This record gives sequence, C-alpha cells and structure tokens, in this order.
Amino acid sequence: MKEIGGYIELEHFRLPMFHEDAIALNCGRNALAYLIEANNIKKIWLPYFLCDSVKSVCRKYDVQIKQYHITYSFLPAEIEHEKEDWIYLVNYYGQLNDQVILEYKSRYKNIILDNAQNYFAQPIKDVNTLYTCRKYFGVPDGAFLYTSTRIERELEYDESFEHMRHILGRYERTASEFYAASVENNKRFSNEPIKKMSHLTNNLLHAIDYSFVEDRRKSNFSILDSKLGEINQLNLQRNIEVNTFMYPFMIDNAALIRKKLQKQGIYIPTLWPNVLQEVPETWKEWKMAQNILPLPVDQRYNKSDMRDLVRELEKCIS
Repeated sequence: MKEIGGYIELEHFRLPMFHEDAIALNCGRNALAYLIEANNIKKIWLPYFLCDSVKSVCRKYDVQIKQYHITYSFLPAEIEHEKEDWIYLVNYYGQLNDQVILEYKSRYKNIILDNAQNYFAQPIKDVNTLYTCRKYFGVPDGAFLYTSTRIERELEYDESFEHMRHILGRYERTASEFYAASVENNKRFSNEPIKKMSHLTNNLLHAIDYSFVEDRRKSNFSILDSKLGEINQLNLQRNIEVNTFMYPFMIDNAALIRKKLQKQGIYIPTLWPNVLQEVPETWKEWKMAQNILPLPVDQRYNKSDMRDLVRELEKCIS
C-alpha cells in the first residue's frame, strides 16, 4: 500500500511526451551501451569529430574502435568497413535528412544513428536511433532509444532527485553560480550503469509543450542563418524542418570571439574539445572543433534575443 496523506510532492504531469514509444533510459551513452550489449557489437566505426564519452563506452565494453573522417557538410567520408562492422553515424546539427540516412543504411547495413542533436526527428524504420534529453530540456538526465533488439536482463530505474540543483538553481539565479554543479552532473554519467529513465525525468518530460519548443528553435535558427549564413564557413542544409539544436557558425578566430562574448554574459561552448588534442591541426576535424561557435537557438530565447546575439557577435568580429 502506498503512502496516503502528508505534504504534496511535485505534480504528476500528463501531457503527451515526444518519443513515447521508445525505450526510455538514463543517459545517451547508455543507449549506446544497450545496443552494444543487445547486438554483441565487436567493432565499430566512429567519426574523429566526436566527444570522448562515446569512445569511453566502447572501451568499457571492449569494442574495437575504427575511425573515419567527415566533410564540412558533416557527411561521412567513405568507410572501408567489413560486413560485420557497425557504423556510428552522427546527425550533426540535424544536417542529415532521411534520404541520406537511408542511403548509409543501405550501404553499411549495421548503423547506429546518433540523433542527440536532432531531437524532433522521427525515427526511421529499422534504424537503431538514440536521442538525449539534456541538450534540449531542463532535465538532469534521460535518453530514448529505438531498436528492434532487446537486452535480456531486467533493468532498474534511475533516480534523479539529487541531481536537480543546477537546473533549479539556474531557474532562480545565474548560470555561472551553478556551473560547477552542472559539470559534476555531467561527470557522473561516466560511471552510471544502464538503467531505465528515472520517474522524475519521465514526469518532467510529460510537462513540455513540444510544439512550442520545436517551433521556437526552428524560428531562432532561421533568424541566425539569415544574418550569418553568408559568412558562415560551413556548408549547411537550410531545411527548416531539421534545424533545432544549435546554429553552427564557423569563423576564423572563434576562440577569441568566444572569450569576448563570455565577457558580455553570452556563453558559447566548445563542443568536443577532446578533438583538439586527438587529431592534427591540419585536419578539418581540428579546424571544426576549434572554429565552430555553436550558437544557442533554444526555447528560452525569442527574436529580440537572437538580434541581440547577432549584434554582439558582429561587434566581436569587426
């Protein structure tokens, strides 16, 4: 019998949740771990342009790693794979449309699509696809996985109540005050086993107005691209249906520009700084890691905010 009476906890939300039919897990890297275990993956091809957490998962499960290059359009170069190899395909900034993904599926057969940067893309039939929640919403963890394979053992539920401080803190104060807590939350996933998504995170995801979030992100992306597209060094697909993560703006001297923006309270991350240590400076992957400014387009911001961002960015460039 459950407890009756006492103080009231967080409300139970009942709005429809995006990816309701997927396997709900505790984090993105464990969505990959799930696939490795379920498919007994022995060798996988990863792009050089990738965070080190994915490689850490592969090493943890003794998966042999091979690596491949990408273009400035975020497309994979040719991969000299063997039949049993798996290909980890990253949908950078939502730049891969369904037709391209299906072409790679036809060519390589065993693919894993990382849609961490394209949350609102619908899954493609028979394509193993993973999504992560923290890049899009104010939740401490959570991931979704679409796959036809299952692991045989029973998974326990994660718990998230002790990992909400940085999210709740930023709601009422500043990002800088709770940045250290955010970093600590990110670190914990390196040791987390595969678990089901926590009841708390699942509940929070049922409170979101997904149509609003998707529309706002697309609109903000479009505004930035209309102002910056001509000087952007990347070859972007400009289909508004796919661009909802961040606006990837590549320009020389990005590190200096990033520092100038930070002084104005505009925080632009360096995605995957590990790449700068792992590949030669002459490689395009190094240049992309060094010079891409991932500009925020998320639901917290409106047209006026995007104009302010462009104005401050132009001051730093000039």
